[in-house]
Amino acid sequence: MADLDGVKDAKNFCTDIPMKNEAFFLKGSNSLDWGMKNRLSNIFSPKSGKTLMLAIDHGYFQGPTTGLERVDLNIVPLLPYCDTLMLTRGILRTTIPPSFTKGVVLRASGGPSILKELSNEQLAMDMEDALRLNASALAVQVFIGGEFETQSIHNMTRLIDAGNRYGVATLAVTAVGKDMKRDARYFRLACRICAELGATYVKTYYVPEGFETVTSSCPVPIVMAGGKKIPELDALTMAYNAVQEGAAGVDMGRNIFQADSPVAMIKTVSKVVHENLKPDHALDMYETLKNEEND
Repeated sequence: MADLDGVKDAKNFCTDIPMKNEAFFLKGSNSLDWGMKNRLSNIFSPKSGKTLMLAIDHGYFQGPTTGLERVDLNIVPLLPYCDTLMLTRGILRTTIPPSFTKGVVLRASGGPSILKELSNEQLAMDMEDALRLNASALAVQVFIGGEFETQSIHNMTRLIDAGNRYGVATLAVTAVGKDMKRDARYFRLACRICAELGATYVKTYYVPEGFETVTSSCPVPIVMAGGKKIPELDALTMAYNAVQEGAAGVDMGRNIFQADSPVAMIKTVSKVVHENLKPDHALDMYETLKNEEND
């Protein structure tokens, strides 16, 4: 039995102070369950409301692409500087130290390689394994306008249903086929469809004209995809512009791990995302960090 001797009557009820209920900091997420909000707080910084996701899931259809030949040597040293790691469960289990305590976003769709029609994907893992791996979110590719558009949308909605059941967020990744035009009109369509059907947040590409219409017309957070490797100043400028135009962060892969100095690049991108460091100053920071690394 509990020891009841010496128990004092409670008296500090602060009856003159109303209970405080704070709105959740992330766009479109206030009505989510506590567990999913907690997982989203492992992806997005509650302080800035933004995220720097490090994407290394390219091997699920490309194999060991440049910079990902040895994840243990090339990627593990970058982990302290990202907010979230996006990868496959195979790489997570085999290569990422379990001491990594930041957000994990697992690639949940797959099937075809670069040798086949990429839109012909299926769900490639179940929610039970995601929970076993302590994932904060699962990512699924959505091919609006692709040959297997409906199939990819159904992959997403099935994942959303399972995620809602267990409190795991769903990241819808808008995929652009070779015959699709990369413009604001297309991305408004793709992002809105994903959000309308229940995606927790969306990853999409930046376009220099009208990107703010993509972010403003999407009721959930949008994270900018880094895309192919471009010069460092261009990548930093793209990240800066995307955040200024409404993106809730960036998900970069090749523009970080294929940079001349990946550590310097990821540190600099983090400043751009979380502290609005302007591109010219960001390039100066990158060059300084790179030179210090080489000294």
